[in-house]
Amino acid sequence: MEHLPSYFEGFWIFIFGLIIGSFLNVVIHRVPRRESIVFPDSHCPECNTRIRAYDNIPVLSYLILRGRCRSCGVQISPVYPAVELLVGVLYLLVFFKDGLSVALVADIIFVSLIVPLIFIDLRHKLLPNAITYPGLVAVLILRVIAPEALIINTTRALFGLQTWPVWWVALLGSGLGAIAGGGTLWLIREVYYRYRHIEGMGLGDVKMMLMVGAFLGWQMALVTIFVASLAGSLIGILAMWLRGSTMRMELQFGVFLGPASIIALFAGEELIRRYASLYR
Repeated sequence: MEHLPSYFEGFWIFIFGLIIGSFLNVVIHRVPRRESIVFPDSHCPECNTRIRAYDNIPVLSYLILRGRCRSCGVQISPVYPAVELLVGVLYLLVFFKDGLSVALVADIIFVSLIVPLIFIDLRHKLLPNAITYPGLVAVLILRVIAPEALIINTTRALFGLQTWPVWWVALLGSGLGAIAGGGTLWLIREVYYRYRHIEGMGLGDVKMMLMVGAFLGWQMALVTIFVASLAGSLIGILAMWLRGSTMRMELQFGVFLGPASIIALFAGEELIRRYASLYR
């Protein structure tokens, strides 16, 4: 069979992303409430009417229904189609990055773990263990199945493991990344608590960075923390300026760690190169 053009493959990757985005909306809505993500079927949260398949088409159904429930007419949050579109676009970008490969599957799963964490933290100030714990196990397995060159090369350079099997090196590198990601945040949390005697960061952020670090490696974990900290500081300063207040503000760090980890996934190495070039 003649090879299909990449734009055709990309179209179906995007459609697949929309479909998974619709499922992730269920995860975002139900997991914080400790509800099953399988049963019952999708339903209107206002009138509990079951949503028919033709009213559950990603993005399209929202536009056709003008953002309202067909049964009771209640307004449906625009966050639902936004999540679907976001996941579709991210899947497409991952496809452009990886092509049709095992790495594509690994990156898609990683993105699918990060997106619900962002929106759950934004809405509920929570990073559920139901996502971070299985996610950590999943990314460790993914890194054995789909080793990442940067993790392999840096781990071998650090420990001199040129003769070790790739999967062993990948697992060690992922463990090092988990320690760098989760350990750095845990240390910051402990120092802040001992200095100020208040918790400045939840353990959910630490668990999230264990997962992120295990998948991206220690270098990209540190890039993630740096980008998230910079973005959080700028947003915090802007918010205080708009409020005309200098009082302490609470910002959900997972909301910044999630996008920062995706930036690190796509552009982390380039950011490191540009940063290093400043000192040459």
